Amino acid sequence: MSKTSLLKNFLYFFLAFIAIAGLMSLYQPTAKPQEINLSQLLTYINNNEVSSLDSHNNKVSVTLASGDKKIAYKEAGESITTLLKNFGVDVTKLEKINITVKQDSTTLVWLGNILPFLLPFIIVGLFIWLMMRQVHKTTFADVAGALEAKEELSEVVDFLKTPLKFIKLGAKIPKGVLLLGAPGTGKTLLARAVAGEAKVPFFHISGSEFVEMFVGVGASRVRDLFRKAKKAAPCIIFVDEIDAVGRHRGAGLGGSHDEREQTLNQILVEMDGFENNVSVIVIAATNRPDVLDPALLRPGRFDRQVVIDLPDMKDRQAILEVHAKNKPLDQTTDLQRVAVMTPGFSGADLANTLNEAAILAGRKDRKEINQNDILVSIEKVMMGPERKSHILSDKEKRITAYHEAGHALVAHFLPEADPVHKVSIIARGRAGGYTLKLPTEDKHLRTEKELLSDIAVALAGVLAEKEVFNEMTTGASSDLQKVTQITRQLVTQYGMNKKLGLRTFGDKEEMIFLGKEIHERRDYSEKTAEEIDKEISDLVTHGQKLALEVITKHRAELDKIANELITKETLEKEAFEALLA
Repeated sequence: MSKTSLLKNFLYFFLAFIAIAGLMSLYQPTAKPQEINLSQLLTYINNNEVSSLDSHNNKVSVTLASGDKKIAYKEAGESITTLLKNFGVDVTKLEKINITVKQDSTTLVWLGNILPFLLPFIIVGLFIWLMMRQVHKTTFADVAGALEAKEELSEVVDFLKTPLKFIKLGAKIPKGVLLLGAPGTGKTLLARAVAGEAKVPFFHISGSEFVEMFVGVGASRVRDLFRKAKKAAPCIIFVDEIDAVGRHRGAGLGGSHDEREQTLNQILVEMDGFENNVSVIVIAATNRPDVLDPALLRPGRFDRQVVIDLPDMKDRQAILEVHAKNKPLDQTTDLQRVAVMTPGFSGADLANTLNEAAILAGRKDRKEINQNDILVSIEKVMMGPERKSHILSDKEKRITAYHEAGHALVAHFLPEADPVHKVSIIARGRAGGYTLKLPTEDKHLRTEKELLSDIAVALAGVLAEKEVFNEMTTGASSDLQKVTQITRQLVTQYGMNKKLGLRTFGDKEEMIFLGKEIHERRDYSEKTAEEIDKEISDLVTHGQKLALEVITKHRAELDKIANELITKETLEKEAFEALLA
């Protein structure tokens, strides 16, 4: 529970307490019986005016023959009959009176004495207990998907719950676990789930919080953090974005004695200082494991590495169901279809998609989220919001229509390309128009033919412009950047070339200055560089030829798609396929 929720609950409790106190102050009790002394009591008894006496501890309740009620008090520990006899009351008069004696048990007396002091503590304790019950601890049940990661981390939970079981066998409890994964895949959530499953304290800090301009501050914070953790053991220390402080030492331009490296040295020293029987486990998260210092990854430190992949279709559906629990969905909503349409989305992307859908439904004053809200939100998360104010002239609109029609046409007729789900000439994000292609299934590997098809599809827009208008525009710049990136990867990283062979070219060496990579080592000669450029040009020429063949062969379909886009601006999958049926 957040601090805001706790403060709100406390305010509700305080207001309820004030209201109850006010009602109690308005309560007017019934009239109390008149209090008399023992002399008056004796007078009533001698005048035969008393019908009954109820003695309770030192209190005597008197009921007169007339029905009136009186109260008298006597010394504690002395019986009423003995007291009256000592005052010389006639025994015959006492026989006419119904005398009842009540005595509290020892437990009730003890409670009566201590309860007034104990009751405030009980009320405060009950209030704190109710507040704590509302604080939801994250567990593995709150993490959808990531089955392999949860299985690996379940061992960490066992280490924290029953460390003696492993220590008796001579096993050393792991000191560090490194979570590796793309942004938004749930690394922080999994770390909290480990603490929730093990029911141990959770210390959370970001790597950037260690690094300060003043020398020694970062190392001091590390010492304070680990000192607190040892006192609270068993517990978990979670360091988010550890690459901010754990990069290769000696990579900075300021020498090897800068503040960041001193902080990293202190982390290494603290992790080495853990005794085997101290159940403090450090969990760190990063999406840049390639830049971490090797000393962090050696055995005895972050020697356990858990990879958290982007969710597959089944996991995406489970994540969507988790985030849809508090959102009213109408009957048309199909989360399975949404999961199919969101390959490459992280858990954070999926949560953001449903949140954007809820905002869109609220903007339209609807009480439920429908399927169209979610589909529009998918496009917004992928490419940005619609820019309907970005009005094109008739000429620009026609050029844009043929550009997007070229992408869609080539993608449709190339068997290795992903199918087209939507084509639009409405500006979204930084794009003047877009062609949305989505794979039919999750892909972890790409073939050479698929990558060559991607090149042809990317070039198809500008080639369609040139075919129809006999000129090119600046709208193809992002497509050309994509083509250059894919072709360079084909040649220099994937070994998919004709002359250079099965090897990689280029080796990045990171030198960090203001967070930028400013150096890349070339491990090949100038002659090889010329061959790389030639291979890249050949791949571009091949993609250009592939796209032109489709455009010239299906020119009539190209015109049909472009004219429909000019009229309707957007074509969904069903309408697009109907045009080309």
